[in-house]
Amino acid sequence: MDPIKTARKGAILEVTLDRPKANAIDLKTSRIMGEVFAEFRDDPDLRVAILTGAGEKFFCPGWDLKAAAEGDAVDGDYGVGGFGGLQELRGLNKPVIAAVNGIACGGGLELALSADMILAADHATFALPEIRSGTVADAASVKLPKRIPYHIAMELLLTGRWFDAQEAHCWGLVNEVVPAIELMQRAWALAELIASGPPLVYAAIKEIVRDAEDAKFQDAMNRITQRQLETVDRLYASEDQLEGARAFAEKRDPIWKGR
Repeated sequence: MDPIKTARKGAILEVTLDRPKANAIDLKTSRIMGEVFAEFRDDPDLRVAILTGAGEKFFCPGWDLKAAAEGDAVDGDYGVGGFGGLQELRGLNKPVIAAVNGIACGGGLELALSADMILAADHATFALPEIRSGTVADAASVKLPKRIPYHIAMELLLTGRWFDAQEAHCWGLVNEVVPAIELMQRAWALAELIASGPPLVYAAIKEIVRDAEDAKFQDAMNRITQRQLETVDRLYASEDQLEGARAFAEKRDPIWKGR
C-alpha cells in the first residue's frame, strides 16, 4: 500500500503519512515524501501544504527501527529533501503546516519542526528519545534551541523526556492546541487563509528568513535591498507588487496572480 496519501483542493495539498501501525518512516517512505514535496514546490498552482498522520494515535515516531533491523541503513538514501522529504528540501518557498494528530517523537518531531507552523491535537505528545538509544537527534539539535528557550531545548535533548501539547504550546513550539476532532478543520482553515494571500510575498519571506538565519542584521538587509535574493527580486518586479498598491488605493481586495 502507498504509505503517503495526498488530497488536493484548489491551491492546497494535504499530505498524510499512512503507514500502519505507527507511521514510522523507512527509506522508501522518505523517498516518496521527498518526491511529493518536490512536486509541491515546483507546481505553480499549489500554494500551501498540510502534513499530518493517519489515525488518532501517531503523527510519526520517526525512523522505522524494524526496517533498520532488516537492513535499512540510518545513513542511507533518504531521497530528495532528506529525512521525510522536508528537512533538507532546497528552494521550498511555500508555507507548510504540520497538523500533529498524536505522538510525534524522534524524527517525527524533527519532521514537524521542518514545517512553518505546527497545530497540535490536545492529546498529542512529544519527545526526543534518541539519547536513550545512544544516538543523537541531529536535526532537533540544530533547530530546537533556535525555536524555544535554550535551557528548555537542552533539557529535552539531554533527557529525552515526554511532554504534552499544552507544554509545547507554552514554550512556543506549536502555534495552537485544538480538540482532536477539530484539528484538520482548523488546519484547512489556516491553509485557506494563507492560500488566499500573495504567494510571491510568502516566497520572499521564506527565503529571507532562511538566508538571514546566521547573518548579521545589516548584511541581511543589504542582500534584501540590493535584490540579491531571487524571490525578493521577482517580487519587486511583479504584477502582484503593483496590484497590492492599486487595491489599497482603490479600497478593494487584491487579486493575487503569483506573477
